[in-house]
Amino acid sequence: MLKPIICVGAILVDELIHAQQAILPATTVNASITKTAGGVAHNIAKQLSLLDVPVQLISVFGNDSDGDWLKQSCAAAGVQIDASITKEGISGRYTGVMNVDGSLNAAFLSHAAVELITPAHLAQHEALLLTAQFIMADANTSVESMDWLLNFSKRTSIPFIIEPVSVPPASKLKQMDLEGLYLVTPNEDELPVICSEKSFLTQLQVEELLKKGVQNIWLHNGKQGSAFYNTNKAMTLHAPDIEVVDCTGAGDGSLSGFLLGKTLGKSDEDCIKLAHTLSAEILQVNGAIITHLSQAALLDRVATYYPD
Repeated sequence: MLKPIICVGAILVDELIHAQQAILPATTVNASITKTAGGVAHNIAKQLSLLDVPVQLISVFGNDSDGDWLKQSCAAAGVQIDASITKEGISGRYTGVMNVDGSLNAAFLSHAAVELITPAHLAQHEALLLTAQFIMADANTSVESMDWLLNFSKRTSIPFIIEPVSVPPASKLKQMDLEGLYLVTPNEDELPVICSEKSFLTQLQVEELLKKGVQNIWLHNGKQGSAFYNTNKAMTLHAPDIEVVDCTGAGDGSLSGFLLGKTLGKSDEDCIKLAHTLSAEILQVNGAIITHLSQAALLDRVATYYPD
C-alpha cells in the first residue's frame, strides 16, 4: 500500500471574480464569479487524491457553513483530514480578481488561521507524519512549524518540501536554516526574497540556496517553463504552448504532478514533464484542479506535450 503524501497549510474558500472586459481603476466591470475549495496545501492534496495518490491534509477549518462545505469537499475527493483543526469563527477565504486573459489582477486572503498549526500540534500527530512518503508545507505555515517539520525530516529521512506560495510568505524562508530541505519551488519573483540582497542574479541565488544545504531548487518561469537545480545537475524544460483560460492553481498543479511522478518512481526529468503536463491542463480550465483526467490519461497526455 502506498504511503500518503502529507500536505500542511491553507484550505480556503476560493472566490474568483472573472472580469469580462479590461479592468480600469475606479470603474465598474462586468464579471462572473466562481466558488471552489482552494488553498495551496488543499489544492495539492485534492489533486493528488483525484489522481489516486493517498493524502492527508493538515489545515484549519472554521466551524461555519463554509467549513462544513470544505470538509465535505475533502471527503468527496478522498482527502483525509485526521490531523486538521476546526476553529471557532469563519473559514479562510481567498478572493482573486482575474483579468480577461486569465491572469491575476489582485487577490485578497483572510482568516486562513494557519498559525494554529503549531509545532505542538504537529508533535501531537507525529505518528501520522511518520507514515508519510513526502511532507510538503505551503509557506503560509509559520516559520516555527516549518522549522519543526524540517527538523522532523532530517531526523526521519522523510523528504520535506516547501512551496513558497507568493512573495510575502516566501520572504519568511530567508530567516530559516534550510539545511537538509529536499525541495523548494519558487517562481522568478519569489526566489530573490528567499535569498540575501548580495545574490542579485538567478545563478547567484541558486548557488546561495545550494550552499545553505537545500537539496533541490525548482524555479518556475511561467510561460518560459522551469529549471531544476541541485549540486549534480541543472536542467530546463519549456512550457507547453497553450491557450490560457485561468492561471489559478497552475503552480500547485506543477507540484502535484511532480509528487505523482515521484510516487511512481520516475526520474526528476520525467517528473517535471508530468508536472508541466498537469499544469497545462489546469491552465486550460477554470479553477485550480482538473477532474477530467485519470492518472492513466494524464500519463498518456505527457507525450502530447513532450513527444520523444
